[in-house]
Amino acid sequence: MIAVLAESGGTQQRIRDLPSRVVVYLLLAGSLFPGIGWKQVWRRLTAGLEGLAIASPTAGALAQARRRVGARPLRGLFDLLRGPAAGIGIAGTRWRGLLVCAIDGTLMAVPDSPANQSEFIKHRSNNGGAGYPSLRLLVLVSCGTRTVLDAVFGPTTNGETSYAPRLVRSLCEGMIVLLDRNFAVQALVEAITRTGAHVLVRVKENRRLPVLKRFPDGSCLSRLGGVPVRVVDCEITVGTSQGRRTGSYRLVTTLTDPHAHPAAELIRLYHERWEVETSYLEIKSTILGGRVLRARTPAGVAQEVFALLVTYQVLRLGMADATATQPGADPDRASFSIALNTSRDLLIQAASVIKTTVDLVGTIGRRVLADLMSDQRIRTRPRVVKRAISRYNAKGIVDRTTYKATISMGILTTRTP
Repeated sequence: MIAVLAESGGTQQRIRDLPSRVVVYLLLAGSLFPGIGWKQVWRRLTAGLEGLAIASPTAGALAQARRRVGARPLRGLFDLLRGPAAGIGIAGTRWRGLLVCAIDGTLMAVPDSPANQSEFIKHRSNNGGAGYPSLRLLVLVSCGTRTVLDAVFGPTTNGETSYAPRLVRSLCEGMIVLLDRNFAVQALVEAITRTGAHVLVRVKENRRLPVLKRFPDGSCLSRLGGVPVRVVDCEITVGTSQGRRTGSYRLVTTLTDPHAHPAAELIRLYHERWEVETSYLEIKSTILGGRVLRARTPAGVAQEVFALLVTYQVLRLGMADATATQPGADPDRASFSIALNTSRDLLIQAASVIKTTVDLVGTIGRRVLADLMSDQRIRTRPRVVKRAISRYNAKGIVDRTTYKATISMGILTTRTP
C-alpha cells in the first residue's frame, strides 16, 4: 500500500489524522458498505479498534481527505492486483491449454449532479427517460475464476468498440477471448490476433465471409480482413421451464484447425461468455445492491469505480485461492455472497489488524469452502440488474435465474457464409 501511494504521489506531506493509507482503506470499506454515508463507513472501519486513540473526522474532513488522495492510488492498487489468479490446476479456467477470457460492457448509474452531468449523459428508457447519468464500464474477465484482467471506463458518448482496444494490452499468447457480436469488428480482431491471443466471436447471421475451404465438421475457412478465420454455423435449442426455443448462431474463430479444435467444442465453449455477465451481476447487484454510485464529481467517480474493482478483485482472488486447495473444485461453486458478507464481518471486527499473522483470506476461504454451491446452471440470457422499484411496476418481471435449462446443438453444413 505504501509503495503504491508513493509511486502515485498520494502520500501525505504532513502528519494528519487521516493518513493517505487510511483514506484508501476507507474507500475500500465504502465499497463493502455502499448504502450508507461516509461517516457511517468510518464507524464500521474503526468499530473493532476500541481502546485505541481513534480520530473522529467530520463528513467535510472525510470528503477533503478523499479529494486529496484522488484516484491514482486506487488505480495503482488495481493494476497491482488485476490478473487471472488461474494456476494450471484450477478447474474450469482453461480449454485445450488456453486461458478462457471474455470482454463485455455495462452501464453504471452515477449521481445526477451538475459536475457529473458535464461528463456523463442520461439515456432514454421505457418510462421516457433515465433518472441518472451513466458511465460505460468494460472489463476483460478470466471466465473460470471471474477475476478481472483489465478494465476501462468513461462516458457513454463513446461506444463499447471505442473502449475495447484499450483492453488489448492485457492479452497475450495462450489466451482465447470470447466476444459478443457487438465486438465483431475487423480492426479489433486484428489487434487481438497481433498479441498472440485467439478469438471466438459471434457475428451477424447475414454477414458475408468468403468460403476458402470447407472442413468435414461443417465449418469452413474464411478471412476477416487480414486474419484467417474459421466460420462455424450452428443451431442451438434451449429448453427451459418456460418452453423451448431454437436460434441460429454464426461463430468466427482464429483457431483454424478443425482437428485440434473441433467445432462442437467451440460451440459449447462460447457459452462461457456469460461469465462476464455474472461478474457484472456480482458488482452491480450483490455489492452495490443496484444502488447509484456515491461520487458527485467525475474525479470522485473514477476513484470510486477503481475502489469497487479492487474490492471485487480481492474477493475473487480469495475465492480462487480457496477452491484451488480442493483438487477438482470449480471456482463457479464458490459463493460470492458468502465471501462478501464474511469480508464485511471481518472489517467490522478489525480481525487480524493487531496480530502479526494476517489470515483474512483464510477466513473467507474457509467459509466459502464450508458451503460450496452445486454445479452452475446453464445461462440462456444475461440477468437484468435493476434498482429497487415499486412492486406495482414490477409486475411481469421474471427472475430468469430460476429456470432449469438444457441446451442441445447442431452444426449446420448447408449454410454459405
